[in-house]
Amino acid sequence: MKKITVRTKAAKKLRAGYPLLVAEDLSSPISEDDFAQFFDEKAQALGTGYLSKQNKGIGWLLSTSSAKIDHHFYVEKFVQARSLRAPFFQDELTTAFRLFNGEGDGLGGLTIDFYNGFVVFSWYNPFIYSQKKAIVKAFQVVFPDIKGAYEKLRFADSQLESQYLFGEEAQEPLLVMENGVTYATYLNEGLMTGIFLDQKNVRGALVNGLVAGKTLLNMFSYTGAFSVAAAVGGASQTTSVDLAKRSLDKTREQFLVNGIEPDSQKIYVMDVFGYFNYAKKKNLTYDIVVLDPPSFARNGKKTFSVAKNYGELVEEAVDILENNGTLIASTNAANVSDKKFRQMVEESLKNKGVKFTIFQEEKLPADFQIADSFPEGNYLKVLFIKIKK
Repeated sequence: MKKITVRTKAAKKLRAGYPLLVAEDLSSPISEDDFAQFFDEKAQALGTGYLSKQNKGIGWLLSTSSAKIDHHFYVEKFVQARSLRAPFFQDELTTAFRLFNGEGDGLGGLTIDFYNGFVVFSWYNPFIYSQKKAIVKAFQVVFPDIKGAYEKLRFADSQLESQYLFGEEAQEPLLVMENGVTYATYLNEGLMTGIFLDQKNVRGALVNGLVAGKTLLNMFSYTGAFSVAAAVGGASQTTSVDLAKRSLDKTREQFLVNGIEPDSQKIYVMDVFGYFNYAKKKNLTYDIVVLDPPSFARNGKKTFSVAKNYGELVEEAVDILENNGTLIASTNAANVSDKKFRQMVEESLKNKGVKFTIFQEEKLPADFQIADSFPEGNYLKVLFIKIKK
């Protein structure tokens, strides 16, 4: 285990339980990944963790004591996580949720999602992945009832994206439920499974009457999960738009597994900004527009980033929104704060000269456990906005 000295400012953060380390925190650069004991510049112990580069930083604090990171440590974390998720296991209308949420559950760099008896491990850096054997062994002690597991390798140098891990193999598609709606998932198909579990509360609002008798436009629709939730919730018509060719068959499948004829809904494979132009030419309008773009996307020479371009999306959406319509503006971009996101959205609405009221906000659902010392972990930002033209 390495002994690592951190700068004064970083030491203050670690003492308060802030779990993430960045390169500037260290007195000297790291040469290799490893478990680490952290000390301040006066050689006072700060705790234990590990160093390994990932998109968020270069390491994680796991304990503010000198705890050994071993089988017993992992078992303890999984026992706590299982206890916190007890209500979700008992919910008959939802069979997919976040089982272990990285630093929120005390082990940064790893998330585990539950899909109707199966789990998906996501490893976010090479070092935590190197500890896989010990972590999986501890997991199986605490969760012996899990049927089988898959894993996603979400770090830069990995040659592999997804593979089977242990136990039974899941059916394809594996059907899961959320708020009483069925979703088709694929646990070993690239980095994604067919549903983003962090949007449970938003889909719940759509199922529970927000769109009853109304038309909904779902931009960046992926597999159409928002559209399906809206259709089950009584929407008169849904329109799904995504540039990825696979989105057409995936979205049709989601409707079919809920007993909804896909041809009764509209699904377009095209660029979102291209669809805005098409809708304006055809004088199409919608009661509700959902905007949930990826943090960054590239289409040919054109790039889109939430931090720079989200306002453009909002302005385009207003043009095809019915009077007294609802805009659901969402992002999972960790580099955009709640305050900045709200400012971007409000500024764009003011540019359009409309009156608006933000009547509901959503963050991550309760199964996505958040550490009080790391509010940035609550990355999801969703605004429900009533707009009067």
